[in-house]
Amino acid sequence: MLKQLVGHRAALNVIAEAEPIPLERVAALIGPNRLAWCLAELHSGGADLRWRCRHDCGHLVVIEHRCPAGAAQYGRRPEGAMW
Repeated sequence: MLKQLVGHRAALNVIAEAEPIPLERVAALIGPNRLAWCLAELHSGGADLRWRCRHDCGHLVVIEHRCPAGAAQYGRRPEGAMW
């Protein structure tokens, strides 16, 4: 998985699958709360998540991560917590 703050002004905290997916599968996997992201390679060799381009930019595409059903989710606040 890749975790990154994406954007400069209205940034989103994104956790995406590390495995790129073919463009043909993107439309079937995205939804209102699940986005696709461009995976750009930096000059230093690292990976950078970016907002999905409106045109064919040549970047690989990754999809936002979804935990499998029944998986334990850590970091959730206890019931009744104020924050």
